[in-house]
Amino acid sequence: MKYFLGIDGGGTKTHALVADETGQAVGFARGGTGTWEAVGYDGLTEVLRDVSTRALDMAGLHMEQVTGTGLGLAGYDWPSQKQDHLDALANAGLRQPLQLVNDVALGISAGAEEGWGISIGSGTGCNCRGRSKDGRREGRVVGGASHWSGEAAGGFEILLRAMRAVTFEWAKRGPSTALTPAFIEHTGAKDLDDLVEGAYVGRFDFDPSLIMLIFEVARAGDPQAVEVMRWAGQELGGMAVGVINQLDLQKENFDVILIGSIFDGHPAIQESAGETVHQAAPGARLVRLNVPPVVGGVVLGMEAAGVDFRAPRPRLIESTEAILKQEKELA
Repeated sequence: MKYFLGIDGGGTKTHALVADETGQAVGFARGGTGTWEAVGYDGLTEVLRDVSTRALDMAGLHMEQVTGTGLGLAGYDWPSQKQDHLDALANAGLRQPLQLVNDVALGISAGAEEGWGISIGSGTGCNCRGRSKDGRREGRVVGGASHWSGEAAGGFEILLRAMRAVTFEWAKRGPSTALTPAFIEHTGAKDLDDLVEGAYVGRFDFDPSLIMLIFEVARAGDPQAVEVMRWAGQELGGMAVGVINQLDLQKENFDVILIGSIFDGHPAIQESAGETVHQAAPGARLVRLNVPPVVGGVVLGMEAAGVDFRAPRPRLIESTEAILKQEKELA
């Protein structure tokens, strides 16, 4: 029996999954942040060693029994970072055939049935990656660098856009919005003047958790809040259009996998993203990722070892969900 290891390393957590060649998940572990930007390369090594060892222990296996490994790591953004990452992987004992991608690219392997297409991620920040039909080319944006790179539709930027609507009301540049009383109540400001002045001089801290309040106001139907949602969708869809153009996918039928909590905030985000994408690629299918991204790591591990992932993929998804449910019940 052949076994494969998948790892999803994000800004707040790391998941490791072990599955056999039939797609049966046999081991799982979770750990802390999996990006060198937070813990350095030595810290990345420790996290990868920890989660892979515990997942293999659960499966009753040793690293030498792993046929291939796939990893998606936040913070792996540029070719110049590849060797440092490979060194960290080697120090963690991950030396077998492997594939290493940015964590957002895991969405393609996890969510696209044929293993190619585009993934758009939006949570605290945003990112977009793509893979050509032949699997040989990657498309990408800068990597969620916010306003200067035109990738400004993560939670923090949505918050800034919502505050823009509030300041436009204050300056008589735009209509009134229900965002204004919501922000006043949340911050404890006396009134709109106090809110705007307090934001300017730094008396009020607009932390990312405010995004939930913005979603609430949008779901209640406030036109300005809904417009913020549509703006976010256009920005995210625009990133995908760039990747579509890079990979010449305009006439193809392919999956665009949507990853991250932002897409659950309001339907206008996905609707607007879809409208933007379909202007460039009418055959694109927007798919909300509903399986654990670490599944994509196992798929990449199978690919690295030359194993066709398509037949075992349904069982891999089903058994992974089962093992995660079991872990949750035991916690």
